[in-house]
Amino acid sequence: MKAIVIIPARYASTRFQGKPLALLQGKPMSQWTYESAQKATTIDAVMVATDDGRIFTAVKGFGGHAVMTSPDHCSGTDRLAEAARNMDCDIVVNVQGDEPLIRPEQIDQLVEGLRDDPKAE
Repeated sequence: MKAIVIIPARYASTRFQGKPLALLQGKPMSQWTYESAQKATTIDAVMVATDDGRIFTAVKGFGGHAVMTSPDHCSGTDRLAEAARNMDCDIVVNVQGDEPLIRPEQIDQLVEGLRDDPKAE
């Protein structure tokens, strides 16, 4: 079963505008999150889904994969659903862009649980 991580990221947050690009030890927050997700051994691909060209450019700049989505989404889950719609995969893991400390093992546990129980959602 093919599993991917999609990281929804938007610039226009009402609480912290530009949060995905906020620098933490010299790297954008979204890069830390992306790199952590990439370390999961059960994942076939990682991508950022965004509606903002600055985030798209930053992700491409650090060698990541990004897709542009509609600016009209109400939530990150909606943004993720648009990005996943045409993806060839069985499992989509939603990792929030402001989770730079997510452990790859957490992603692996989730994917393994879903693979072990095909009825799980």
